[in-house]
Amino acid sequence: MSNSHHLAQLNIARILYPTDDPRMSGFMDNLDAINALAEETPGFVWRLIGDGNDATSLRPFPEDDMLLINMSVWTDPDSLHHYTYKTAHAKYVGMRKQWFEVMAEAFFCMWWIPAGTTPTLQDARTRLDSIRANGPTPFAFNFKTRFDAPSE
Repeated sequence: MSNSHHLAQLNIARILYPTDDPRMSGFMDNLDAINALAEETPGFVWRLIGDGNDATSLRPFPEDDMLLINMSVWTDPDSLHHYTYKTAHAKYVGMRKQWFEVMAEAFFCMWWIPAGTTPTLQDARTRLDSIRANGPTPFAFNFKTRFDAPSE
């Protein structure tokens, strides 16, 4: 683990229904608890928040109004992986087909940032475009193909 770098992550998902549709309530009604769990998980640093306490109001992909985003910063990939797949959050990962389309292209990427900085939405989109075009590289990678933090 690097003290000079943190891990940024972006994941996007295309919702099947508008966020105020009753069919989305199982997702929307649990966001506060799941976000609180993230903030309490060792290794958590920061998360993107729009109106309210989550990022569902943000639409940084204007060409697709049904895309939701999640962006956060962690100390390392293992902390993020633990939160995603080993806490109560995993239940919602397993239920995602109830609320989100299955995406054919990459919808998740990670990259290293200097500790103490905040990733931008433009940088996140550039990273996602990169992993879609080039697969995992040190510029944008995933859990299956990870790259170490830069050594400084």
